[in-house]
Amino acid sequence: MQLVDTHVHINFDVFQEDIEAIANRWRAAGVAHLVHSCVEPQEFTEIQALVDRFPELKFSVGLHPLDVDKWTETMAAEIKALAQSDSRIVALGEMGLDFFKAENHRHQKKVLRAQLELAAELDLPVIIHCRDAAAELLAILKEFQANDQPVRGVMHCWSGTPEETQWFLDLGFFVSFSGVVTFKNAEQVRDSARLVPDDRLLIETDCPFLAPVPKRGKRNEPAFVRHVAEYLAQLRETSLETLAQQTTANARQLFRLHF
Repeated sequence: MQLVDTHVHINFDVFQEDIEAIANRWRAAGVAHLVHSCVEPQEFTEIQALVDRFPELKFSVGLHPLDVDKWTETMAAEIKALAQSDSRIVALGEMGLDFFKAENHRHQKKVLRAQLELAAELDLPVIIHCRDAAAELLAILKEFQANDQPVRGVMHCWSGTPEETQWFLDLGFFVSFSGVVTFKNAEQVRDSARLVPDDRLLIETDCPFLAPVPKRGKRNEPAFVRHVAEYLAQLRETSLETLAQQTTANARQLFRLHF
């Protein structure tokens, strides 16, 4: 059985002392491939070094919505050059809108549009972070669709309502669930997880954050994606093997992974 953790941040300092042991644990848990997300282009070199070290890693490049104050007029060109510099880059992001933690809504939208334009140009999927901004994000994605620049991608660590989930499914997006789906008060997330079709479902840890039950409160790591998969399989009334096979196939399709 193979699993794909479609969103990790193992370049963070909390992993540096025992990264080899972490890798051994994800392999033992059946995690065959990982997609390493990027918060800002400055991380590129250190993420690339991890990809050199662990061949099961692929990665992305982009700017997180909570870091848009770092956006410069040359950053779009920088992201484009970096994306074209390494064949192991499989997506742009993470990008998106976060109106829960920040009030610079206009600037977030500007930076998101610039990165979506790059994704359309480069024919790369996008990794979308969206918090308390689903309607605004939907409007922007529809703009691109109307202008014959449709973008494809994943709503990562998704916690929206079933209605919002359907909006992005209707645009062709994949939806990825993290350990949040296992949390006691996450009934809305579970309702959305039941709704997503088999061929659009992805799993992730978003480590080091949001460790799933039964590891909640601990540092999250890629091996724990198996707990997410087990929980979703039970929730969706299917076997772990079937869910693993489907989510792995979906990750391979979206990110054009070859393994």
